[in-house]
Amino acid sequence: MKLIARDVAVGYNADKPIQRFVNFSVQSGEVCCILGPNGCGKTTLVKSILGINPLLSGSITLDGSDITQWSAARISQDVAYVAQRHSQPFPFEVKDVVMLGRLAKTKSASGRPTRRDYNIVENALKEMGIWHLRDVPYVDISGGELQMVMFARALAQEPNLLIMDEPTAALDYGNAVRVIEKVREMAKAGYAVMMITHNPDHAFMTGANVALFMRNRNMVFGSAYEVITRANIQDAYGVNVKLVEFVHDNDEVMRMCAPEFGGHSEKGN
Repeated sequence: MKLIARDVAVGYNADKPIQRFVNFSVQSGEVCCILGPNGCGKTTLVKSILGINPLLSGSITLDGSDITQWSAARISQDVAYVAQRHSQPFPFEVKDVVMLGRLAKTKSASGRPTRRDYNIVENALKEMGIWHLRDVPYVDISGGELQMVMFARALAQEPNLLIMDEPTAALDYGNAVRVIEKVREMAKAGYAVMMITHNPDHAFMTGANVALFMRNRNMVFGSAYEVITRANIQDAYGVNVKLVEFVHDNDEVMRMCAPEFGGHSEKGN
């Protein structure tokens, strides 16, 4: 499975797009991190992929087919989405919320969950470490726990492409690490993962390709090591960083961004 965006422009006004000339791809077995400052069009791009907002120009294809022409039902067969914010209007139990991820996939003629659906939901709850919350009304759990529930629901959907909008924003450190670890595992298992994040380190941690939206010029796309440079971070965010490398016990080389406090450029003022 491969998603390709070609010369995409997104926004709400054709005469003044938020972002233009967006070109990137993500395929099975890969992670693509979407980085950039607030208001640069990251979430707007995702909404265009999901068919919520129309494209202003360009094309987005999934395995060669124009995804912007797909129905919501067809998109749900291949794409799962974990939003940045969630509403909790009804006191469904956590396991029932996760079961909603099976709606597009259940094989039951009656539309009721099958034993396989229940098994998939149970496994998703266990994988995300929230099995103990399965019978709790999801209006009674914390924001961080809710995010883990939404991730479990996406896993239960068994998507080919998983799109996440700042998936660790509401999580404590432990759960944030678990989510990043799960992203790594999903890519190794053959999923395509697209993740909006404000943390460049996530791209290094997941071995991602990066689509970096800039302030005053076209986006940059490539591997994390190619795109996340001192110059590009300064251009995108208006801050100075140093790139630090260290080696794990398993000989995996990891790179991280360390901010240079007091080193804001003129663009950040």
